[in-house]
Amino acid sequence: MIDFLEAAIRIATPLVFAALGGILSERAGVFAVGLEGMMLTGAFAAVIGTWLTGFSAVGIIFAMAGGGLLATVVAIVTVRHRADNMVTGLTSNILALGLTTYLMRILSGSGRPLAIHLDPIGAWPVPVLSKIPVLGPIAFNQPPLTYLAVIGCAVLSVFLFRSQWGLKLCATGENPEAVFAAGADPLNIRMTAVIGCGAIAGIAGAVLSLQQVGTFTDGMTGGRGYLALASLIVGRWNPWGAALACLGFGAAEALELRLQSLGVPLSSYVMQMAPYLIALAVLAGLGRSSRLPAAIGKPL
Repeated sequence: MIDFLEAAIRIATPLVFAALGGILSERAGVFAVGLEGMMLTGAFAAVIGTWLTGFSAVGIIFAMAGGGLLATVVAIVTVRHRADNMVTGLTSNILALGLTTYLMRILSGSGRPLAIHLDPIGAWPVPVLSKIPVLGPIAFNQPPLTYLAVIGCAVLSVFLFRSQWGLKLCATGENPEAVFAAGADPLNIRMTAVIGCGAIAGIAGAVLSLQQVGTFTDGMTGGRGYLALASLIVGRWNPWGAALACLGFGAAEALELRLQSLGVPLSSYVMQMAPYLIALAVLAGLGRSSRLPAAIGKPL
């Protein structure tokens, strides 16, 4: 059970980062459909940055830059040019998939994907706390980016609900005319929120490539951006609520991996569908009662 819960937290970590970025964007009034592409771009940039410099910290900075760059394109198209949020987000996902696949082959110079293998970021046990029975191995023997995800939830909660800038951002998603009347520019707020969303989603990609796998493969996000999107809806656009939803999806994937290792007589393809089927079921049951920000998706 301890191993299972520890794995669930690790698997949920990239979902939490992506959900936090999505909350930032959607609270400002822009649908975060492009999370999948931002994560994938971040995963690619993280591996390239680490491979070039030998430092995973630099790789994470590359990941933030990569996700932020794609988000900048999305922000310009959706906010400044008032394009449809859904279409733009889906298009950016397809663009990221094609672009990262192409660049991996260009870098190798042989038409085949560049083979980069890195040592995954290991666990950082917290002194004393990691020795606590049961709780210690689960909560205090995790890789560093997992701790950062928890800190991110706390920071984003304070920012959104306790700071002037955060309240302006939330107001932009509800009533941008009132924000403009108060002397702020809702367009710039939305642009900044979407780019910030991309940078945070880039960290989510770095978790996948640097902390969980140690390499980059084509389309390695595997739909996790959409799970993060479902999580923030189920969590009512609240960082802690979204994190709990991500943990639930992480537990579902951890259970699926355990069932495969136990040789359960069920197709692995069917078991891999489990987290996404659960997401659909939860959205059907709880998502209908979620109240979207009033001005989300509406051009300024």
